[in-house]
Amino acid sequence: MQKFSDIKWSYVTRRVVDHEAVGLRSLDREPRLGDLVLARVMEVGAHDHVENTHGRRTRLYPGDVVAGAFGNRYATDYYEGYLPTGSVAHLLTAGGVIGWVVSAHARRREPTVLEVLGLLADRSGRPLSLDEYAMAPPAPARPELGTFVVVGSSMGAGKTTTASALARGWSDAGLRVGAGKATGSGSGKDRWMYQDAGAAEIVDFLDFGMASTFGYPPQRLRATMIGIRDALVARGASVVVLEIADGLLQEETRGLAAVLTGFADGVVLAVADALSAVAGVGIMADLGAPVRVVSGLVTASPLASREAAAATGLAVLSPAELIAGGALELLSAAAVPA
Repeated sequence: MQKFSDIKWSYVTRRVVDHEAVGLRSLDREPRLGDLVLARVMEVGAHDHVENTHGRRTRLYPGDVVAGAFGNRYATDYYEGYLPTGSVAHLLTAGGVIGWVVSAHARRREPTVLEVLGLLADRSGRPLSLDEYAMAPPAPARPELGTFVVVGSSMGAGKTTTASALARGWSDAGLRVGAGKATGSGSGKDRWMYQDAGAAEIVDFLDFGMASTFGYPPQRLRATMIGIRDALVARGASVVVLEIADGLLQEETRGLAAVLTGFADGVVLAVADALSAVAGVGIMADLGAPVRVVSGLVTASPLASREAAAATGLAVLSPAELIAGGALELLSAAAVPA
């Protein structure tokens, strides 16, 4: 077994700061969401790298030992995965979420196969969880200029690009922007996109003790979404953009969308096509959280954008248009009741 200094600590362990203070315990009970684990790479598959705690892509080789966390994954264009039932598992994300793949998109390769070596534990042998490293719930607070939430019709609809465009537009105007991801599977990719766009403060579900949010109770997800906003405001953000992962047909996404009234000052819908815009706007209206702007992959086509605008009666703005002024117009519109 390698020394702990030789282990490839994945992104989901980024809050575990003292690696030398933990040890290894055998997997002598059923896996739980958020358990911190060590696993050896048996066979490299779709994920041939893991993101380290700083977000760098680190190449994987058979025999490498990876520190990660047990979790589920809901990804319609990648893997559907759940907690493993034995000592053999799969790498569900490059960020270090470990589980068992039960279905995959046709274009995805077989998953990287892992041998679970055991649970990370404290000096007394007590198994450690990401819950041990979650930030304390901040005091309730609302940003001065509002909270804006990006939801999508599906994976790959352009949610993160849309959220980043809002952050860039506000940042260019001199505002202190807070950005956060309320749900999803552990990976640093979205965080770096927010940072590159100019977000001054970034908080996500991993900061609240979850490697992946799929499978957690609705109450915890709602509390996490609110806590992310509150933490961003506590750090000085005057305007906040939050991204909810997956699409509106996913149970947890829909559940969070249903409680946006009174929380969000504006909802931006990212979609891939005009028909999805119509359906998404309708779903959000039924949930009581009307959409103010449509964006996302649909805006790659001017014709599809015009279709969506005509069918929904809403502005359809590309990421470039959000940066150039649409983000600031959204702030102004938030002061006027929908």
